[in-house]
Amino acid sequence: MSKARIDKDFYDSSDYFEEKADHLLDLNSGFQRYRVSRVLAIHLPNRGDRVIDVGCGWGTFSFALADRVAEVVGIDFSEKSVEICNHRLVKNPHQNLRFLCSDAGDTGLEGGTFDVAIAADIFEHLYPDDSEKVALEMHRLLKPGGHFSIWTPHRGHVLEVMKNRNILLKRDPSHVDYKSMASLKRLLIDAGFQIERAYFAESHIPGLRSAERLLQGIIPFLRRRIAILARKPKI
Repeated sequence: MSKARIDKDFYDSSDYFEEKADHLLDLNSGFQRYRVSRVLAIHLPNRGDRVIDVGCGWGTFSFALADRVAEVVGIDFSEKSVEICNHRLVKNPHQNLRFLCSDAGDTGLEGGTFDVAIAADIFEHLYPDDSEKVALEMHRLLKPGGHFSIWTPHRGHVLEVMKNRNILLKRDPSHVDYKSMASLKRLLIDAGFQIERAYFAESHIPGLRSAERLLQGIIPFLRRRIAILARKPKI
């Protein structure tokens, strides 16, 4: 019997957001500082850019970018996610930041109006058909020359292998489809993007990070994260 599809109801009716809140709401934690710095290292938006934060979750990148760019729109299909983000926005107001409850594959936003799209830790949550829709939608939303940054776990890393086998670490059932570097690049190219950069990034854990930096080129299970920068060609 096939497993039930994890969809919007899963995130809205489960304690998914509450379970991870302490881990992901503290922007000053070592993990979040690492995560933000690494994602922005893929591509740092310019001061005048309009940015869309795809699958914004707790609003991490939306808030991290609000003081750096002209406008940020965070989107998530989970109502609970958007409620959390709007609650944070009340406490930490930004006139150039808003959150929208919308399907990332069909946002309803005006096409060709964004300079940068960021998809940090979302593609592992998307089934293959949804991934195709999101890639096509980001291509539609971006201006010619606009950039699309992607950050996602590499399934072959030792920690992901342990999690998926429930060895010491707990499996995340919302990770429904890990993509490989090759499959993500093909997905983006098929959607009309050009690949500007694609590489594996090390983790935030001291010791392991050093080993990954030295050996990930030859040892696949030390490749922690996939980082890709794609670009919509200019007309």
